[in-house]
Amino acid sequence: MNTPTTPRIDARRLWQSLMELAQIGATPKGGVCRIALTDEDRRGRDLVARWCREAGLDLRIDEVGNMFARRAGRDPQARVVATGSHIDTQPSGGKFDGNFGVLAGLEVMRTLNDLGMETRAPLEVVVWTNEEGTRFTPVMMGSGAFAGVFTPDFVHAQKDTAGLAVGDELRRIDYLGAQPCGEVPGGMFAAYFEAHIEQGPVLEAQGLPIGVVTGALGQQWYDVTVTGMDAHAGPTPMALRQDAMLATARMVEAINHIALQEAPHARGTVGFVQVQPNSRNVIPGCVLFSVDFRHLTQSGLDRMDAEMRSRFGHIASAGKVAVDIHQVVKFEPCLFDAACVASVRQAADALQLPHMEVVSGAGHDAVYVAGVAPAGMIFIPCKDGISHNEIEDALPEHVAAGANVLLLAMLERAC
Repeated sequence: MNTPTTPRIDARRLWQSLMELAQIGATPKGGVCRIALTDEDRRGRDLVARWCREAGLDLRIDEVGNMFARRAGRDPQARVVATGSHIDTQPSGGKFDGNFGVLAGLEVMRTLNDLGMETRAPLEVVVWTNEEGTRFTPVMMGSGAFAGVFTPDFVHAQKDTAGLAVGDELRRIDYLGAQPCGEVPGGMFAAYFEAHIEQGPVLEAQGLPIGVVTGALGQQWYDVTVTGMDAHAGPTPMALRQDAMLATARMVEAINHIALQEAPHARGTVGFVQVQPNSRNVIPGCVLFSVDFRHLTQSGLDRMDAEMRSRFGHIASAGKVAVDIHQVVKFEPCLFDAACVASVRQAADALQLPHMEVVSGAGHDAVYVAGVAPAGMIFIPCKDGISHNEIEDALPEHVAAGANVLLLAMLERAC
């Protein structure tokens, strides 16, 4: 019920802010290209920083470029209740991925200013550096450094394909801050909430405006090399071939079967394949491909890993080829803080917004933050479940709903 005790954000102002930010790096198809630590990223950061200052927030920047905008609370001893996301995008990204979470947080602050409301604890909006990992790896770089997964020196040394380093680019765009990474004035976050588009089709398919996110799938990525023998496609009989591509095809099918055996919270994807020598009349002698496994539990990931190695070994033996499996990424499964999840659920109930529990299949900054502070997430639908795409879209009413849930969840923890 919309009563004086149930504050609501200014939906029109939030939408206008999203559309204005989307003009920085706008693409012809209506998307956004604002890659981390580029001139467009600097312009986006400058705009958000200006809005934060206009809202009376105290802005700090840490040594990996993370931005923290704080609204003071009544109790100087209280630990901050934070929210945030990122504003860097994919090369062909959309208006909402990350941007919604940052600007929903800013809208919470603006709304409380409009209402003249004080909170016991301070509130903070965070803009995390290089979440997408498009130009610099690893992904979720800023939140990972904040959580102590990466050192600032490691972050500063990472280079893009042109040989430009993160530290130098942070300095160039004037976002190399002085605050030590991971240091929070007054102590680590009492709670952290991140609002985000779902980036999948479940909420839209169910006709629900809010997802109460209980956790995120763990991820394990692999580089696989299958080595056979290059040979002429004409003179070499089928039974005598050492065809690396044929074995790879069977391995790709095996990845799909392994994930299906672990339904519903398992994913298995081969997204990259490189064939050598890649000639139409030569039997492929070497294939490189990627494997992306995701699961809600580490035991599930372990089962998938073991099954993959077993199946790949049998396929390689039958095909008279060799296979090498190298794990390159590992993210532990994440279960969000029960109290933060409850705050999101209670906020949706108070607003009479239909909702369901969901698990994130993608990585988010909240996953790293959850390693050092209580954390939770709020999902809203995106059209056709499409994200990392210029046509990514969300309905204004869903954007407003997610921001209102964020507002109440933060107030519940900060008042």
